[in-house]
Amino acid sequence: MRTHGPGWVDRITMILMAIALAVCAVGQGPATQPSTQPEPLTLAGKVLVLRVTGTIDPAVADYLAEGIERADPEQYQAVVIELDTPGGLVTSMQEIIKAILGSEVPVVTFVWPEGAGAGSAGTFVTIASHVAAMAPGTRIGAATPVGVGGQTPEGAMGTKLLNDAIAYARSLAELRGRNVEWAEEAVRSGESLPASVAAAKNVVDLMATSLTDLLTQIDGKVVEVSGRNVRLSTQGAEIVRLEPTWVQEFLHAISNPEVAYILLMLGVWGLYFELASPGMIFPGVVGGVCLILGMYGLYILPTNLAGILLIILAVVLFIAELKTTTNGILTVGGIAAFVLGSFMLFPAQSPFGRVPWDLILVTTVMTAGFFLLVMVLVIKAQRRRVVMGVERLAGMQGVAQSALTPGGVVLVEGEQWTAQSVDGPVQAGEPVEVVAVDGLKLKVRRAQGSRREA
Repeated sequence: MRTHGPGWVDRITMILMAIALAVCAVGQGPATQPSTQPEPLTLAGKVLVLRVTGTIDPAVADYLAEGIERADPEQYQAVVIELDTPGGLVTSMQEIIKAILGSEVPVVTFVWPEGAGAGSAGTFVTIASHVAAMAPGTRIGAATPVGVGGQTPEGAMGTKLLNDAIAYARSLAELRGRNVEWAEEAVRSGESLPASVAAAKNVVDLMATSLTDLLTQIDGKVVEVSGRNVRLSTQGAEIVRLEPTWVQEFLHAISNPEVAYILLMLGVWGLYFELASPGMIFPGVVGGVCLILGMYGLYILPTNLAGILLIILAVVLFIAELKTTTNGILTVGGIAAFVLGSFMLFPAQSPFGRVPWDLILVTTVMTAGFFLLVMVLVIKAQRRRVVMGVERLAGMQGVAQSALTPGGVVLVEGEQWTAQSVDGPVQAGEPVEVVAVDGLKLKVRRAQGSRREA
């Protein structure tokens, strides 16, 4: 008879031990696994607010970079950029983004107030920020690269610039976990979105009606800054506003199309007046300074080269009118070139705006009047009788000291001169009139009426 008792006992024992080991492993697993996500660092302190309105230019880049660098994490927990811009220079945009990426505190970009926009370069700045917010009624997008003449670059160079901008936008969107596909379309096709759609499509993080509302909504939000997670504590935080310096404000102001245009005209007027009346110095100095400042503004803005050349042609024609006698033909041509150049100076599709037609009209009238006035003064000065040297005696009257038959001596301006009569003999004591000067000899005639006493 065969027995199976001992074999079954061993099997049952092994099964029970395996179950016990599995239970122990399950129970001990969570307790022994180390944590890979450290607790976020909670920031506290003041909030530094920077305000940008208008073109993103070197002055704005300097202001924002300086403000972000000033935000010491021991004093400030965040920097808020209130943004309203149509765009600006790529180099200035990149400088701002580098400051944001290297910031030690979170940077929050807030497209504000209602009706504002983050166009072109402003789109990149918003996407690059740690937190992106928009006010109702604002917009973002239209980030296609624009050339100097306001046109999208074409050809191989245009493709190169476009692809580079697309890659830049995509990399920033990926870094912040935002809508990468839309970032590409904003550059490739110039797509633009209102605030509500931008928030729904994860282009920005949230919508806020005011700065206070923004700080309340982002309170407790965790963001990654310089490789570490930080939690904001912005509700009720003290707000500190940093204003730009007067130099930054001045350089930013002359980047406005209207201001740049007016400075350009003042420069042209000053240099023209100096050329028309050499030696006055002051108009030339003021004109030169205004012209340089105006050219700085034109460098920042997308301008049309044809418009600049037409304005230069107008100035050349005005100056040529002084040197030739065309009865105003060159002046009329200069006015026409000036008007056309003013209208063509800034492209119609430029996001920075154009010079208003009424300003062009007023400037044209003033320019034409100014040049005509200077031309009249110059012509009068050229026709004015010489008042220095011997030549000044022409037209003056004197008295014959001796009989002129035809030569003799006359007294003019209290001085005796050798003279020769051109209309017959003159008796001593008769009044005479100087008609010409030949070296040191006067040509005179018998005076018809005393216009000036000797």
